[in-house]
Amino acid sequence: MKLCSLLFAAWLALSCVVPAADQPNIILVLVDDMGWGDLSLNQERGKNAAPRINTPQLSKLAEQGAQLTRHYTCAPVCAPARASLFSGVHQGHAEVIRNNSFDAALEDSHTLASVLRSAGYATALIGKWGIGGGMEQGGTPSTTGAWPTARGFDYFFGYNNHIVGHRHYPKEEAHADKETGANAVWDGDRMITAQLDNCYSTDLFTARAKKWIVDTRAAQPDKPFFLALTLVAPHARLAVPTGPYPKGGGLRGGVQWLGTPGKMINTAQGKWDSFIYPEYRHAWEDYAKKKYGNAAADKLLAARRHATMITRIDDAVGDIMQLCRDLRIDKNTFLVFLSDNGPHDEPGAVPRVADHPAPRQDPSFFRSYGPLDGIKRDAWEGGLRVPCLVWAPGLVKAGLSSAHPSQFQDWMATFAELAGVPAPMRCDGVSLLPTLRGNAKAQKPGVVYSEYFFPNKMPVYGDYAPNKANRMRGEQQVIFFSQPGKNGPRWLKAIRTNISASANENFEIYDVATDTHEAHDLSASLGDKVQQKLKTAVLWNRRAYDYVRDPAAGKRNNPCKGSRPYDAVRVPANAEPERALALGLVMRRVQATPPWVPAFDTLPGAAQAEASVVADPAGVELPAGSVSEFTGFIRVPEDGDHWHFYLTLSEAPGTKAYVKMHEFQLVDADANYTPGSVATESAAANTVERIEKDTGKAGIPLKAGLHAITITVVQGAQAPGKLRLEWNRGQGAKMTPRRVVPAEQFVHKKR
Repeated sequence: MKLCSLLFAAWLALSCVVPAADQPNIILVLVDDMGWGDLSLNQERGKNAAPRINTPQLSKLAEQGAQLTRHYTCAPVCAPARASLFSGVHQGHAEVIRNNSFDAALEDSHTLASVLRSAGYATALIGKWGIGGGMEQGGTPSTTGAWPTARGFDYFFGYNNHIVGHRHYPKEEAHADKETGANAVWDGDRMITAQLDNCYSTDLFTARAKKWIVDTRAAQPDKPFFLALTLVAPHARLAVPTGPYPKGGGLRGGVQWLGTPGKMINTAQGKWDSFIYPEYRHAWEDYAKKKYGNAAADKLLAARRHATMITRIDDAVGDIMQLCRDLRIDKNTFLVFLSDNGPHDEPGAVPRVADHPAPRQDPSFFRSYGPLDGIKRDAWEGGLRVPCLVWAPGLVKAGLSSAHPSQFQDWMATFAELAGVPAPMRCDGVSLLPTLRGNAKAQKPGVVYSEYFFPNKMPVYGDYAPNKANRMRGEQQVIFFSQPGKNGPRWLKAIRTNISASANENFEIYDVATDTHEAHDLSASLGDKVQQKLKTAVLWNRRAYDYVRDPAAGKRNNPCKGSRPYDAVRVPANAEPERALALGLVMRRVQATPPWVPAFDTLPGAAQAEASVVADPAGVELPAGSVSEFTGFIRVPEDGDHWHFYLTLSEAPGTKAYVKMHEFQLVDADANYTPGSVATESAAANTVERIEKDTGKAGIPLKAGLHAITITVVQGAQAPGKLRLEWNRGQGAKMTPRRVVPAEQFVHKKR
């Protein structure tokens, strides 16, 4: 640990990192199951519009900040969405948490928190985690492999496991934690549920977040902070507060942390689960009767509770914003508001509470999906497109609204740039700061990619397009791509649902900028060449990780259940004419010792780095304190279903590397890598594969030919460094001899 600190101190001294005084505080507010149309500023207006939910504070946030109107979660359900958000990778690269693997242990690699903590930030997670390895109904600091403090957070307050995260009154509701016998709320390593009388989850987590901000600023006024406030509302159960939100907000108003057992917060009084906002108590009766007939009463009960939960979130966000103003940190704070996926349709009753008045939530009541089709668990727009607001006075363009497609993994790159450090090479995202600052022309295109499986038909509501009738979800896959347009790139959405074992079905293609209901399939007009490019693109952007397990997570690492029908498809080669190629790889280098393998272009000095051609990366001596990038192609001599790769680096402390083939991870010798050891194409350091007889997927299936490759090496404080890349191929139960990749297998495009 001391050595890592010294290396990072050297990196700070030698590079153009933002001074601590200029690093903005970062607040990430993540809510659970709030639809794009639940925001009042996104809700339809006019004669036939659905009823509106009041979210004035979030509207003010958008007016003073920015709204990204086509921002996408990585998966339309909470656990994989959160895993991708916090690890900075889309679902094609999530190594453990995929599909519905709730409470598996997030892989031990870089996270939003670890990156920002390395950049000098104080870090805290307050609210729901659900990706720690709690096995859904359990988990403690000693039995959970990926406890938040093991993934970069200095402080944790809240729910660890997934099922407990459905409870809004931890003490009063029937418990969902078999291991602790309570709805376990953790304050650090102490369970404090017994002290939380009448504590409504939104109020509890907001009050504790405010207290943490105030205490952190008082103790370390010059230290920036990163707070992830992960509220569990408006997820079922449909529980509501004890009373109105306290007036004022900020330092002296709003919800307040009292810290007294039995009265932890100032709203812990009165009757639990009893308060409906006055404007909703008698609203919408005529609308409900006309739309739902005899079911109107149940629909109204659920709708009034849902609206109350949303407006309570709105109050909480306004409270946090006012606190930033009161502490005079609003001009140097970057607040992002997100939902983890689209709206739910789940039962709202609190289990084992007699006559609890909350039937199933109906997302069609408010058109919580907005002018979109789909809800939670759908890869259609309503399931993947989520509310996204950014409030950062002085840091982003006020009033900006951008329809540029972006996705959860972009926040790691964005936060890294704000903190003045390079983004990890493992990160799939791009910084969104150019867009947020109103410089759209400088925005680098990112990847919007999703894959998710759920074995039933999607619910269909009356305002959906006819093509959604009787649609199976099954294996769903989405990728965005661009076509030339009159005013710049035209981003189109390609989607496949209920994918069969062949994995060769065509994509449906929609222009969701104008066709929000995804009703008009453009695929026939775009032709077979586009289909083939899409089928190639998805295989260039993902890895099969169903066999990954992390022994360090122990019993809390439940199966990821993330296999796909296209996992065994051989990755296509690049179609490059031989006359355009020359032997060797292109090398760029800068002097730096970052704490992780960086995306080279995010390094200070990368733009000025000169490019040269090297015949063989294994023959290059790597200087101490340097980052070297090698790019080009590796020629795979023959088709194979189980290609294996082995990377060995020098033993110098701080040495690490990351290798990409196309856009997917080939070898990860970064987080937790031991210099001098061998890293393989297996998912990551400290992970293991189930053997081939169990899955048949060990190794990488590759077509013969050229495959784009990028090798980035951080050489530690000792030199000269060397790298060695070896390969072999599985043939049935046997393996070909392992040997160094010959120099003649490396080529690059002629300049």
